[in-house]
Amino acid sequence: MKTMNVGIIGYKFMGKAHSNAWSRAHQFFPMDIKPIMKVACGRHEKGLKEFAKNWGWEETETDWRKVVERDDIDIVDISVPQHLHFEIAMAALKNGKHVFCEKPLAMNVEQARELCKEADKHPGLIHYVNHNYRRCPAVMLAKKLIDEGKIGRIFHWRGAYLQDWIVDPDFPLTWHLQANKAGMGPQGDLNSHSVDLARFLVGEIETVSCMTANFITERTLPDEAASGTFSGTANVSAGKGSVTVEDAAFMNVKFAGGALGSFETTRFAPGRKNYNYFEIYGSKGSLIFNLERMNELQYYSLDDPSFAQGFRTIMVTEGEHAYMPAWWPPGHIIGYEHEFVHAVVDFMSAIAKNEQISPNFHDGLKEMEILTAGLLSAKEGKEITIS
Repeated sequence: MKTMNVGIIGYKFMGKAHSNAWSRAHQFFPMDIKPIMKVACGRHEKGLKEFAKNWGWEETETDWRKVVERDDIDIVDISVPQHLHFEIAMAALKNGKHVFCEKPLAMNVEQARELCKEADKHPGLIHYVNHNYRRCPAVMLAKKLIDEGKIGRIFHWRGAYLQDWIVDPDFPLTWHLQANKAGMGPQGDLNSHSVDLARFLVGEIETVSCMTANFITERTLPDEAASGTFSGTANVSAGKGSVTVEDAAFMNVKFAGGALGSFETTRFAPGRKNYNYFEIYGSKGSLIFNLERMNELQYYSLDDPSFAQGFRTIMVTEGEHAYMPAWWPPGHIIGYEHEFVHAVVDFMSAIAKNEQISPNFHDGLKEMEILTAGLLSAKEGKEITIS
């Protein structure tokens, strides 16, 4: 089997999720190219070495530039905060590397546009923005039902992505709450996923109207080495800093096909740990998905006889469902980490076939245009047309 060497930049939450995927993909799926976990890169050497040893990376490096410039690295996996995506992805492309990048693609539309321009100069390179939720078998079933016309003309999209991990006012000011590192708050972190799913399932978005809110405006500075995405350690001797991103964003949109949509996102929803939810309503039926029950899709069909109409819950674990033949017998569920495995499998298949994957950098640009328009709408108090 042909092999390709991977260099991963970042070793915390996403670094772990990606490492699991790189290591497991070839164990379950037939692949033309096997990824080799060559080098892991991060700033804090002690934590990095523990990470590399635990997940099976052959080497470590603290300078990402050295990783992307190495002749023996074929793929660069970007699993760091958003403010680093642009520089690393640009350098990786210029050094002839395939790029597997966490979302959102960049800090702003201008950066995303520049990355697309550079990517287009290298048609042989595969570039991917990791919206892993597309690759839930239940979401793929929703796509299949829509494409086959089972729910007819789509009228409404209703999406919500809710979490609760910063409700505590003592949670420190991690990078996710700083605009110079995160770019946006849940609008970018969470609504980016919802917008990607809506574009995938319903179509392009033409106009946006949005409002945002801040509930806690100041927090204690963090101990960065000890803090992660959903956990934070305060550095009480360092004082406090201002929260410079929104805490919640609610967005209404019009789709090019005529449908109306709503997006709700917040990190201030007690009890909602990772509630990624959507409803789609059409002329012939409806679909409901909830990531917290990710092996299920709810489907309502007006084609059923009236005495038998109602939402049916489909367990998406049969062998004919996307990705499932590689896993367990019917009825045996899969979990969050499997979506990343599916992404790696599709990414490596795209390289082998020299066919661009989706979502790619151009999808990332379109997404940034929508998210940015949402924040502009909230600031100016008016509907914004996506150019």
